[in-house]
Amino acid sequence: MTPLPGGVGISGLTVYDWEAADGLCGGTPHMHLVCSEAYVVISGEGSVQTLTTTGFADTPLRPGDVVWFTPGTIHRLVNAGGLRLLVLMQNSGLPEAGDAVFTFPAPVMADPDAYQAAAALTGDPAAAARRRRDLALEGFLALRERGLREFHTAAHRLKSELLDAWWIRWRDGPLAATLTTGRQLEALKTGDLSHLDHGEVSRLERPEDPLFGMCGLRHPYPVPVLPPRPLRGSSGSPHLRPPKELF
Repeated sequence: MTPLPGGVGISGLTVYDWEAADGLCGGTPHMHLVCSEAYVVISGEGSVQTLTTTGFADTPLRPGDVVWFTPGTIHRLVNAGGLRLLVLMQNSGLPEAGDAVFTFPAPVMADPDAYQAAAALTGDPAAAARRRRDLALEGFLALRERGLREFHTAAHRLKSELLDAWWIRWRDGPLAATLTTGRQLEALKTGDLSHLDHGEVSRLERPEDPLFGMCGLRHPYPVPVLPPRPLRGSSGSPHLRPPKELF
């Protein structure tokens, strides 16, 4: 099976309808460090609350809408009734490898062990996901008042040990896809059509069993996993290990 076009990831998402402390229903506020994300609204209605250095925004979501945002955008999905999305993630594999930072309160962000404990889904998954959402919302509401720069610094500190592993995933996934297109273009310029002889069709069946994700019940579509190659000039990376957080 060939990777999805452009090295993206795709998931179906039914946004949580759990009411939070501010009276709104929805998912867990978080931020990605290197991955852009897009929402394609399938049904229902709601909004995505976002927080960046330029301020807070609340963008409505209705069937047929497509909304996306870049790394550094803290986002929280709000479910106003039956909100279902198709989620497209840049750099497939990186979000699952830890490229998401929950907006936990500052004391939790400052303690890696406390952060990992708060992020993990231990025990009953629904109860754990709801506790995680509520704690992240507490931090998110505080960040709307102040402290966004400090949050960025804390997020980098928490994830810095994973950067080598992320680089390998990017190189072997999205970068490899882009370089393949470049080679095909160069071949076409010389009249070499050989890659057209290798056309193929792949199909992904919709996953039946949903997972408790950050923003709702996820139906992640599997993507081919390539064996990692070591960093150039290195026999391997000490950071290639499973993430402690469960998405």
